[in-house]
Amino acid sequence: MSNTSTFPDWHGTTILAVRKDGRTVVAGDGQVSMGQTVVKGTAKKVRKLAGGRVVAGFAGSTADAFTLIERLEAKLEQYPDQLARACVDLAKDWRTDRYLRRLEAMLIVADKDQILTVTGVGDVLEPEHGVAAIGSGGNYALAAARALVDVDGLDAEAVARKAMGIAADICVYTNGSLTVEVL
Repeated sequence: MSNTSTFPDWHGTTILAVRKDGRTVVAGDGQVSMGQTVVKGTAKKVRKLAGGRVVAGFAGSTADAFTLIERLEAKLEQYPDQLARACVDLAKDWRTDRYLRRLEAMLIVADKDQILTVTGVGDVLEPEHGVAAIGSGGNYALAAARALVDVDGLDAEAVARKAMGIAADICVYTNGSLTVEVL
């Protein structure tokens, strides 16, 4: 089987955002894999932005994600306390700029009031049920969080941690080394 790409076949990342009872949590695992090999187990794929008022998690190419996060920070400075507007402006630039259009990453961005998924095809999506996920184990984490979010006695952080644990048990590209940021 030949791979025509000159780039390594990097896999990994599960990013999950949960909003419950006025708290928002973004969690990301730490695994980075190349093919069948775990290259790093403690990568930090979740970052606080805008003086700690916004949290962003990324899946995909790290360099591409850092470029997008830098652009997002500039948009947040341009539109303070307007997360949706900053994300829509970023998505517009990402879709129309020749350089940005080639970036291969996805973002989950959250503040105290909302969660948004931002993609390179111009999508800025606010999830239903207060839960969003991206990455290799995203569907597993999303399903688990959706099942757990209505459980009494579990706050947003507990839901995120349990759902990420379930994803790590199922997805070989996800591990239990978590970065968790709470707003």
